[in-house]
Amino acid sequence: MTRRHLRAVPDVPEHLADDPEPAAAEVARTIVLRQLTASPKSRKQLEEKLAERDVPEDVAAAVLDRLEDVRLVDDTAYAENFVRTRQRSKGLARGALRRELQQKGVSGEAAEQALETISEEAEREAAVELVQRKIRGRPLPSGESAEDRAERDKTVRRLAAMLARKGYPPGMALGIVKDVLGGLEDEADAFAPDDD
Repeated sequence: MTRRHLRAVPDVPEHLADDPEPAAAEVARTIVLRQLTASPKSRKQLEEKLAERDVPEDVAAAVLDRLEDVRLVDDTAYAENFVRTRQRSKGLARGALRRELQQKGVSGEAAEQALETISEEAEREAAVELVQRKIRGRPLPSGESAEDRAERDKTVRRLAAMLARKGYPPGMALGIVKDVLGGLEDEADAFAPDDD
């Protein structure tokens, strides 16, 4: 790494930028620590960041190995935190979370261990909440005319597709949508005036 090159890298601290030949490991460590200060990252994300900064692969591996030893880089902890926050904030199912973890470079045992923290019940509750939030305040056709049935079917398809995009299996998504909409129809019937 040349001195001129280091000045162009924003993650290099001033004391290293002035050094004519700073230690590549020190530069790599500084880059990684700044990345981790901004937000948690997987090892793969950090490897990519170091590669962008032209840090030699062997230096990057040594720095990341050392930071793994002291648990500053921990894919298992990263995966658990990622799954917990994404499932809570976005209502994502395990399938979508698995794909996102793979994109972040976390797969295998670390990913599966993190995904096991989501129970089927919690996953279902999140899906129900997503559907309820989506239909809140929207009138749902309840008549028996062909137009009302077509509109209801369209609503069911759209809601099931929304859940599918969030990683829910199609059968589960359709069942949840029908359960939620059926519950709403039951509530509407309970408040309807009797024709007696």
